[in-house]
Amino acid sequence: PEMTPRIIDLCKELVKEWSSLDSSCFSISTVSGGITNMLLKVSVKEGSDSESSVTVRLYGPNTDLVIDRERELQAIPYLSAAGFGARLLGVFENGVVSSFIHARTLSPSDMKEPRIAAEIAKQLQKFHQVDIPGSKEPQLWNDVFKFLKKASVLKFEDNEKQKRYEMISFREIQDEVKELKDLSDLLHAPVVFAHNDLLSGNLMLNDLEEKLYFIDFEYGSYSYRGFDIANHFNEYAGFECDYNLYVLFLLVE
Repeated sequence: PEMTPRIIDLCKELVKEWSSLDSSCFSISTVSGGITNMLLKVSVKEGSDSESSVTVRLYGPNTDLVIDRERELQAIPYLSAAGFGARLLGVFENGVVSSFIHARTLSPSDMKEPRIAAEIAKQLQKFHQVDIPGSKEPQLWNDVFKFLKKASVLKFEDNEKQKRYEMISFREIQDEVKELKDLSDLLHAPVVFAHNDLLSGNLMLNDLEEKLYFIDFEYGSYSYRGFDIANHFNEYAGFECDYNLYVLFLLVE
């Protein structure tokens, strides 16, 4: 509630048609609240039975430690022009405002439906053809080593958590990651602009129009095409990491 006046002012500034409306015309609801951001729906009534809406995405605290916001904001206009995600309306210090997508978020089980799986594959192939200006060097290993560096210097107030944390050998993990990098370098894998986070929560479907949307490009970067595909299949296991779900899908297919 304390953010409501600021959010309304922000929308009035960025949406030209709303600039002269009274604050009482606005309604705000939470769409979702994840680890890296909070998604809000801001609506204005138009007549007795219709409304127009936008999405306000607020970045979570300290997410800039693991997410390159500059890279994300550079990519969004090009991805939007290619038909991916919502239309960008404006940027502010800790978030973005975009058009509202009338669709439902998929569940891990939805992704396994043959019709939806085929559409995801088609859309991902198109996504990988989008050209984003700038360096085309794959960022996967840079990002992984950045995460490792930050993960290796954490401190927990909970003593039990701190004890478990101190049992982790980050040197061992780093050596394994380096070995994986050396092996992948031998493959000369195709490099494309990749989504890198294609879990069910970042896929939306308008059932009426049968239109699929990719959303949230926070981790988007140039990377290996095979990694993006494999990372998506990895998400079949869901948040509980139940890899039996992935095995069952392969058996059915």
